[in-house]
Amino acid sequence: MNIMLFHSTYGLRPAVRQAADRLRAAGHEVWTPDLFEGRTFDTVEEGMAFNEELGKDELLKRAVLAAAPYSERGLVYAGFSLGAATAQTLALGDEKARGLLLLHGTSDIAANASVDDLPVQLHVAEPDPFETDDWLSAWYLQMRKAGADVEVYRYTGAGHLYTDPDLPDYDEEAAEATWRVALGFLETL
Repeated sequence: MNIMLFHSTYGLRPAVRQAADRLRAAGHEVWTPDLFEGRTFDTVEEGMAFNEELGKDELLKRAVLAAAPYSERGLVYAGFSLGAATAQTLALGDEKARGLLLLHGTSDIAANASVDDLPVQLHVAEPDPFETDDWLSAWYLQMRKAGADVEVYRYTGAGHLYTDPDLPDYDEEAAEATWRVALGFLETL
């Protein structure tokens, strides 16, 4: 599978590279574009401030330019938190998308979004301050309405970015469960 993996608001940190290596070890080709051009952040607040300064349009432009050379192959879009939101936006706009793997995040869905049974898997903490229950319920219904085949996995007690071993949110048990399920999902695509 060809996977475009987007980083979180922390930037292209070691955890993203480790995730890409894990996916490659399972036989996938993976790209990890650096949408922040080398900038990484120690706190979510610093990353969000930089992201706001950069602007949503510029971030999306960078993501589209990163994916464009590979989109003809039929990409699985994936990402962490902000990167998941970016992946979702690209997948819903790419008719050749093979799947969508969301780790720790979702995004708004255009009212006219339409996909043909796009396989989508979401892994998120429960509770998650950035992905509230009400938001996730509405998101799920909108994704289904758009035509996506959605699976949602919740991890009770885990922090928001629980798959990043270098952050306080890290939860080894939830992270390993996530990767086990995610790798199985990718094998079905």
